[in-house]
Amino acid sequence: MDKLDKDIINRLQDGFPISDRPYADVAVELGTDETTLLQRLDIMLQEKTLTRFGPMYHAEKLGGAFSLVAMKIPQHDFDRVVDIVNSFAEVAHNYQRDHEFNMWFVLATETPEQVDGINNKITQQTGYPLYNMPKLQEFYIKLKFFV
Repeated sequence: MDKLDKDIINRLQDGFPISDRPYADVAVELGTDETTLLQRLDIMLQEKTLTRFGPMYHAEKLGGAFSLVAMKIPQHDFDRVVDIVNSFAEVAHNYQRDHEFNMWFVLATETPEQVDGINNKITQQTGYPLYNMPKLQEFYIKLKFFV
């Protein structure tokens, strides 16, 4: 990543303008043009530097649900399971941890009932059990990752 890529990531964590041309507005702030900004985002997504780029919604206020899920995956099978888990559009984040429970991901579903359905599909497709920990209370900490 060069300085512009880092600047794009850092800037877009602070919100997105509401305007007719939000990418153009951000590009001006970063000293580039809209086409370059969009190309850079596309490349970072293709290369998996960014795993996703999009809005964050308060799922519960829209009738949906969030849940944190943990799995114990043998290292030799980790990549296969990552591909399966990440194939679900409802998986918002997926992290590898140095722990017995080495895969952690967040589900964001349109309805609370979908959490169990998605988890069941993941268990069936991966062959591994999972541990579902639904969100009971929300804490807003405005977490940002500076690169």
